[in-house]
Amino acid sequence: MAAHGTQAPSPWVQRWGRLVPAGGAVLDIACGRGRHLGWFARQGHPVTGIDRDADAIAAVQPLGRAVAADIESGPWPLDGETFAGVVVTNYLWRPLFPRIVASLAEGGVLLYETFAEGNETVGKPSRPDFLLRHGELLALCAGLRVVAYEDGFLDQPERFVQRIAAVRAPQGNAGARYLL
Repeated sequence: MAAHGTQAPSPWVQRWGRLVPAGGAVLDIACGRGRHLGWFARQGHPVTGIDRDADAIAAVQPLGRAVAADIESGPWPLDGETFAGVVVTNYLWRPLFPRIVASLAEGGVLLYETFAEGNETVGKPSRPDFLLRHGELLALCAGLRVVAYEDGFLDQPERFVQRIAAVRAPQGNAGARYLL
């Protein structure tokens, strides 16, 4: 297995990660070996990663806070905490959607990218439980300001994805500008 920092961060996360307020804490859900944690840490953000894989958690501990937890069958380990950035890539557990949105601080940015319907025609994951339905991320972010959204096919490697960058607008600042 690769150590953190050896797998490139998602271009989507890199592009829209700049929307996370400078120095704001970032949470990576199902962080794996920390490709996004490492990228955000290098940008000067304190980072927290959650994963159930003990080896993954051990690998990311040098980057920041590492939380070992089974968030699918156990309690949410960060009750009441909010973050300037929340990142989710290649992971889908629908019952967690409300927790994800609740973890965003005012002005916080959600960066979510995972497999979508259609992926079953090109590979795995192929079960509907692990594939976003068309427009599902838009529905998840109904109370947020969507800055960017894509739903389609990528060819390197072949996969169907949905991805979104959305902001919890600060109170009284609904007209905030986000550099595209």
